[in-house]
Amino acid sequence: MTLRVTGLLHFGMQVPDLSQGEKFYGDFGLETGEDDGRLVVRCDGRDQDQALISEGPKKAIGHVAFGIENGSTDEWTRHLEGLGLKLLDAPAGGREGGLWFRDPDGNHINLREEPLAQWRSFGEQTYNWGDVAPRVDQAAWQTLINSRTRPRRMGHLLLFSSDNEKSEQFYTRTIGMRLSDKIPGGATFMHSAPGDHHIFGFIQSTHPGLHHTSWEVANIDEIAIGAQTMSQRGYSEAWGLGRHSLGSNLFTYIRDPWGSWIEYFSDIDKIGENWEPSGTDVPPAVWCAMMPPETFHINFEEAPRS
Repeated sequence: MTLRVTGLLHFGMQVPDLSQGEKFYGDFGLETGEDDGRLVVRCDGRDQDQALISEGPKKAIGHVAFGIENGSTDEWTRHLEGLGLKLLDAPAGGREGGLWFRDPDGNHINLREEPLAQWRSFGEQTYNWGDVAPRVDQAAWQTLINSRTRPRRMGHLLLFSSDNEKSEQFYTRTIGMRLSDKIPGGATFMHSAPGDHHIFGFIQSTHPGLHHTSWEVANIDEIAIGAQTMSQRGYSEAWGLGRHSLGSNLFTYIRDPWGSWIEYFSDIDKIGENWEPSGTDVPPAVWCAMMPPETFHINFEEAPRS
């Protein structure tokens, strides 16, 4: 039986100023705390660290952590060593425990025997459609006008990769991920079915880096309210509102203070064990309020020294 990760746990990143990170993620609607000198980022109501942010001289992706089944570490160790991978100690900023190794771009990957924590329910969605009217004698705007966007989980993360094909093969072989869809020479999306259309993937670049993290919210109102809040708080570079092609999720992206993107999403495709990739040369969005900025696919992280 092929070993396969159970899902995406968290990511690690280094930034020059933790206070700036605390403000940014708080403005986005996430909870922040402190752990051993690091900024910890969580979603409201989900008992799981979603990001570990360390302070350093420049912004850089630190690591990506995936869950594995309880009691499977020894089997994973034999599997990884059988592939010729060198197992490592946790890097600076990474949490001790689990198995650590590097991918072809040098990114640290961590496999941990940790379950994916449940997230809070969004509750009943009271949208009126034609004769279907769960909301009667209630003015929706009065509820929404003072509301705040609160993501319930990090759904996926995309890295810049120097070779998308090589990265796809590596993650398929090493941690059992499967191809969801891809745009050759552009983007690759991967899953650990059954579940979201993608939890991980790559954007083609000349060197590694973090392209974006994506956080689920309840509906289109929360996406729009979140985007408005971020704009009012000075984060002006954005792309959205729109609906993606591959994955089909509604989205808005906001540029973070360090050159990567963060995304609100809702209504993503769910796939099962028998999913077959379908995407080839497709546009990034079925519809969108605006074209993506010219900087959307630029990797602002420093290239590693050769």
